[in-house]
Amino acid sequence: MLTAFLYAGQGAQHAGMGKDLYEKFPAFASVFDSAKLDFDIHEMAFEDPENKLIKTEYTQPCMVAFAAGVTAILRENHIEPDYVAGLSLGEYSALESASVLTAKEAIELAAFRGKEMAKASCGIECGMSAVLNLDEEKLSECCNKASLETKQKVMICNLNCPGQLVIGGQKKAVDRAGELARECGAKRVLPLAVSGPFHTSFMEPAGNALKKKFKEINFKKPQTKVLYDFLGDENKSGFSIEDLLVDQVQNPVRMESIIRKLFDLGVREFIEVGPGHALSGFVKRTAKAMNIDDFTIVSLETAEEIENFLNEKKSLQEEKIS
Repeated sequence: MLTAFLYAGQGAQHAGMGKDLYEKFPAFASVFDSAKLDFDIHEMAFEDPENKLIKTEYTQPCMVAFAAGVTAILRENHIEPDYVAGLSLGEYSALESASVLTAKEAIELAAFRGKEMAKASCGIECGMSAVLNLDEEKLSECCNKASLETKQKVMICNLNCPGQLVIGGQKKAVDRAGELARECGAKRVLPLAVSGPFHTSFMEPAGNALKKKFKEINFKKPQTKVLYDFLGDENKSGFSIEDLLVDQVQNPVRMESIIRKLFDLGVREFIEVGPGHALSGFVKRTAKAMNIDDFTIVSLETAEEIENFLNEKKSLQEEKIS
């Protein structure tokens, strides 16, 4: 059975994430200790005393450190994926899993990315909203109409799963696009608490900064097959990873396309590396739309969840041997 690791993106972070893993698993602790940042990543992730973890410049390195730490635990226990992918920021965790980046490089790049995305958002009265049960074509029409009416920009920025798209941009345009989406039959429009218009053209300055930064990094050949957010697929056209990451930050994330492709490739075991369970929901909704029911998905966030998962894998292996 083919396995895919899926790495969570921004939004699932919370104070205390990874603290139990840090205390229980030396492999996790080693990853958390590896990065050199201008803030205490342990205090930020485990305690968040000043409620700063919600800010993207802190969220991003903490999330990647968490994911890379969990990957280290799985790797130490000889659990390896056939494919990897990540939602937005999670793509950096996927690339670390595929040995394109070291854990230290991925964490420090995420910190740089977070700062540049925060800079690109500065001065923009922005908004993002999840739109439920409206197709991409109709929502694009709503965004175009709202942009014309308000003389502001709004666009689709996430295609998560069947029935769940996300729009982002300047607030008046986002709000108007939401109204138009409801008129066109959207079941619900849910404003999201965000600090910037992520995965829109407003992130072009962040993309330019990343392009320059990447010249300092040695991106290695993936040792595991990676599906990329910008493409919604594997990289069959020979784009550089650096260019895909530059494109990713300022274009829609095509997570539904990635999940569909993984199912088409024969993946039937999905391991979501958290925190959070959002990707599990995306997989389940996509599977339902594809009439697929012979798959498993597990979310790994806590020490208890990981220990249970490792014990189950060990038991299955012992059964095969006997």
